[in-house]
Amino acid sequence: MKKEGGIKIVAQNRKASFHYHFLEKFEAGMMLTGSEVKSLRDAKVNLGDAYAIFKNGELWLLNCHISPYEPAAGLNHEPMRSRKLLLHKAEIEKLIAKLQEKGLTLVPTKIYFKQGRAKVELALAKGKQLFDKRESIKRKESRRTISRAMKFKQR
Repeated sequence: MKKEGGIKIVAQNRKASFHYHFLEKFEAGMMLTGSEVKSLRDAKVNLGDAYAIFKNGELWLLNCHISPYEPAAGLNHEPMRSRKLLLHKAEIEKLIAKLQEKGLTLVPTKIYFKQGRAKVELALAKGKQLFDKRESIKRKESRRTISRAMKFKQR
């Protein structure tokens, strides 16, 4: 859990940046139950396979696993349930128009608390090809070798 200017990051989807090119990012609120909020505050969430879709003009987050909150006992939530995301109507219409393009998807990149409210950052993304992924790996390795060389030279 990191804190960045009043924002407490609970979970990040690091694999998403490896598998997708991010075109645009959006911030959406989440409709949660009490035990889900408690689990989020304990950072017991997994965004690995999560994605967002439109159903009946509403945006839903699917496959996001929020672990049950132990002290809640019988009043717990279902870990893999669909969760409604909250956006302004203009943003929803804009997203629906953009998602009509072939190959675009909505991927959650992080879940965080902003002023005490649970938010999810969604990225409008296009899938990377295999050669793009190889290029990302090469760039990451070259940065790593450069930083190692700089560290060694400073000694």
